[in-house]
Amino acid sequence: DFASECLNPYVRQFLVGWITVLDSVPDIDMLGFLPDFLDGLFNMLSDSSHEIRQQADSALSEFLQEIKNSPSVDYGRMAEILVQRAASPDEFTRLTAITWINEFVKLGGDQLVPHYADILVAILPCISDKEEKIRVVARETNEELRGIQADPAEEFDVGAILSVARRHLSSEWEATRIEALNWISTLLSKRRAEVLSFLSDIFETLLKALSDPSDEVVLLVLEVHARIAKDDKHFHQLIVYLVQNFRVDNSLLEKRGALIIRRLCVLLDAERVYRKLSTILQGESDLEFACTMVQALNLILLTSSELANLRDLLKKSLFNDAGKNLFLSLYASWCHSPMAIISLCLLAQTYQHASSVIQSLVEEDINVKFLVQLDKLIHLLETPTFAYLRLQLLEPGRYIWLLKALYGLLMLLPQQCVAFKILRTRLKTVPSYSFSGEQFKQLSSGNAIPEVNNFVGSQVSEEAAATKEDQKNVHNGINFAQWQQQFEKVQEQHRAHSKSEALSRSNSTSSAKEMQRPEEPKRPLPAADMNRPPSRSSRRGPGQLQI
Repeated sequence: DFASECLNPYVRQFLVGWITVLDSVPDIDMLGFLPDFLDGLFNMLSDSSHEIRQQADSALSEFLQEIKNSPSVDYGRMAEILVQRAASPDEFTRLTAITWINEFVKLGGDQLVPHYADILVAILPCISDKEEKIRVVARETNEELRGIQADPAEEFDVGAILSVARRHLSSEWEATRIEALNWISTLLSKRRAEVLSFLSDIFETLLKALSDPSDEVVLLVLEVHARIAKDDKHFHQLIVYLVQNFRVDNSLLEKRGALIIRRLCVLLDAERVYRKLSTILQGESDLEFACTMVQALNLILLTSSELANLRDLLKKSLFNDAGKNLFLSLYASWCHSPMAIISLCLLAQTYQHASSVIQSLVEEDINVKFLVQLDKLIHLLETPTFAYLRLQLLEPGRYIWLLKALYGLLMLLPQQCVAFKILRTRLKTVPSYSFSGEQFKQLSSGNAIPEVNNFVGSQVSEEAAATKEDQKNVHNGINFAQWQQQFEKVQEQHRAHSKSEALSRSNSTSSAKEMQRPEEPKRPLPAADMNRPPSRSSRRGPGQLQI
């Protein structure tokens, strides 16, 4: 210590020389005293004198070599010194310190267990160091440290390590944030129960990390969340917090919503995620947010490759109990958006109900937002997702309700928009089959059409049998009239909310104008007018005209 604090460079050089000489004496074990002067030697690595820096580096190299060959070394005391020196502003000092830590982790891993958190404090910032050599050694050390299988009986402080990782999730360096997340993930896989006991300390930070500018960080955060949410309790907590974050931070839903939902569907099962989201949104009090969220979820459902199995299940809603249950589970919250409901019905092939929903729309529903969503749907109808629907148009006699639903959408679109032209062009390609008067009569009455005409106007017995079987299961226990009532009820709530918001804005505007308008002073009546008796015209009775 005296050597490092001495101002005279010659004295410092002299002392380093003596340390080197004493270390060369076989009968003197300088390693036992190394923790006492190690900090001083590291301090000399940034000395202004080149000779002193060289001597200090040479002495440290000799000591490190001796440590490698020594069976008993006090790693703990020296580790504390190295951690401090790893944060030195001097580049060479940082490199030497992180190199020593690397060797310590390899040589005395078990002895360093109580110091894991401190060592991690040194390693994580160095992973993003501007000097490549330091980054390489820091990464290697980090991997070595994370790979050590600590005995559960040892003093392995999970809480301290999680605290370090949590702090570094706010680092300005992406690489450091990534490694901090890797540590949390590793601890979850090895010591899940202990990590969950500290969950309240890190959960909020993990949620905020979902807004990280780096996609790689966001994906890692989602993996950590998925590990946490293996059980129902934490899964529910995750989805609830996620919805709350989307509500508070609209930009998160807009920029990261699709990425987050899609990844969670891969990690935690798409059906489970969508059912839980639907349940939460069903009781959402913020109607505008509920509508926005449902529209986002609906778009992800229709476009994401990760949700292909979910779409396939929904297509069986009329013939399969699992598909029906999923359809009804989503329907409850999809009611917040007319276009989401129509999309869901088209996906589930409940075309008659889709047509009924379209017919139930009123003037207030068809606004700019609705038309934007409708435009998106029309474009989506031309994608591979709805290839089955376009192929069904080859059998217009069998899928008359599909035609009616599509023509209903066409009638809602302004004729000059691109979506109108796209849908009209598609409908023009539908083969023009002839229908009997009985078929049109049943169509107008709302009943399913029992007969199907093929291209030549005849029906083979196999097709007839299949059609009858389909029609027998057409509702699959779904009371569409009841569900439409729920849809209309929710939409009525949205209309009332919109009117209330519009009235509130109107009142605010009027109040602002009143405050800005200067008050006109009241002019007193002239004395002559005040004393003048009322005229005959002013004394006329009710119903009398003034002449």
